[in-house]
Amino acid sequence: QVQLVESGGGLVQPGGSLRLSCAASGSISSIVGMGWYRQAPGKQRELVAIGTTGGNTNYRDSVKGRFTVSRDNAKNTVYLQMNSLKPEDTGVYYCWVSTILSGQYWGQGTQVTVSS
Repeated sequence: QVQLVESGGGLVQPGGSLRLSCAASGSISSIVGMGWYRQAPGKQRELVAIGTTGGNTNYRDSVKGRFTVSRDNAKNTVYLQMNSLKPEDTGVYYCWVSTILSGQYWGQGTQVTVSS
């Protein structure tokens, strides 16, 4: 089992920045991927940015150049630095972890609202 605790969401004006954090605990030795998804009201959950333990990253086209996913292995924490935020980035952001031994896990979600 893996437990995930997210933090860092909030309200920000267009053009602003936020950093999300997600700390993992439990069976973390089998983690092979960590990242972020989001879900806007009335829409399906979508990939935002993920990274693998091998160093590969994958970003949604609409966030490339603005968002950066990174991982601190010593702290078992994944971050999402979000710059130049737009109203369409509004949604609930979920931390995601993929493991070899026990599948996928999701955080509780943190609200990000981009509005003036």
